[in-house]
Amino acid sequence: MSDAKPKILLVEDDPGLQKQLKWSLGDYELVVADDRDSAITQLRRHEPAVVLLDLGLPPDVDGATEGLATLQQILALVPTTKIIVVTGNLDRSNAVQAIRLGAYDFFQKPFDPDTLALMIARALHVHALESENRMLLAKQSGSALRGLITSSDSMLKICRTVEKVAPANVTVLLLGESGTGKEVLAHGVHDLSPRAGKRFVAINCAAIPDTLLESELFGYEKGAFTGAAKQTAGRIEYANEGTLFLDEIGDLPLPLQAKFLRFLQERVIERLGGRGEIPVDVRVVCATHRDLTGMIKEGSFREDLYYRLSEITVKIPPLRERPGDAVLLAQAFLERNAQELGRNIRGFSPDALNALESHAWPGNVRELENLVKRATIMADGTQITASDLSLEPGHADPQPLNLRQARENAERQAITRALTQTDNSVAQAAELLGITRPTLYDLMAKIGLK
Repeated sequence: MSDAKPKILLVEDDPGLQKQLKWSLGDYELVVADDRDSAITQLRRHEPAVVLLDLGLPPDVDGATEGLATLQQILALVPTTKIIVVTGNLDRSNAVQAIRLGAYDFFQKPFDPDTLALMIARALHVHALESENRMLLAKQSGSALRGLITSSDSMLKICRTVEKVAPANVTVLLLGESGTGKEVLAHGVHDLSPRAGKRFVAINCAAIPDTLLESELFGYEKGAFTGAAKQTAGRIEYANEGTLFLDEIGDLPLPLQAKFLRFLQERVIERLGGRGEIPVDVRVVCATHRDLTGMIKEGSFREDLYYRLSEITVKIPPLRERPGDAVLLAQAFLERNAQELGRNIRGFSPDALNALESHAWPGNVRELENLVKRATIMADGTQITASDLSLEPGHADPQPLNLRQARENAERQAITRALTQTDNSVAQAAELLGITRPTLYDLMAKIGLK
């Protein structure tokens, strides 16, 4: 077992406090920075699990703007970092603002060494548990959620979020471009919840005419309107004790938003033409590609309804921001399509892999799925080429945090490509990569591939 001390990054411009902290925190290796630029440099170099951050940094030593900006930049680069902010006795409001922005905790000057040491130990413990959880998730086949295939850190983080919120009976709002997998995540919320054995009822608000949407949602009594020949339960009532998924909630007509808001508040509905209230116990999950905050400003979406829907908000990144996922998904789609269509196609050519990695994917996963299916039908050989995909070969160049991360990204990409080209043959992939089979197994385990 290594005896190396855990590294802590201290961002503090006061030399006296730097010395005091170094002396009192002898169980840790303190890396010191005195401004934002040097803090980011040390973050990239050492990747510490915990950062002690003074909010009063130059050039705003008497305020908190520079400290808060440093906090945001650190979390943007390494969201898993546990940041403990340092504040003065009169800076509680700034400390609260730092917590809102994602800080782990705060302590005030003058500090108690024992309390600070306990706070750091707890932060390191939480960071270690989260790292272990991420490794376990990465080693699972595909994803923690049924139907979701990913190796992207951002999507794995979303999987963990879904796992956390699924057991709680809260409304979930899924935001993302069309084709990013919002319905797959909605199914994940349902499948991991106590309601998994009950109905999952989905309705697309954009696909039903406004005049029919109310009766679809709330149902109607016999004779409520012309053609209403019998009493009919709506989708909300039909989903009782289960989950109701409202796709494209941004297309819900404004008059109907008020009625849906009342249902969310009271958990009762009235059928069209009815007089009695019907209690309904249902979990609500919504999704949209629209900018709801912009619609609120325009007056086309109710602000009170937005806050009812967004108890938990999950923002899904587009496919172009999920490195490696395009190739993984393409391989999965190819295997399924080749089996369904009876085609003997065993992978993608190098130019096709380049094209998959560099394409912007404006249609996201749905566009990728359609292109792979078309290519499976049209391909002449046993491998799909960039021409079969109707894509131009290109090159993607994501910016890593540091050299170590760049090396890991390159290893992941090279191994994924080699396995794809050899139809998941570990022996052939090892030969292609110029390494032994045991070495390849070790590398696959490190990056979470089976």
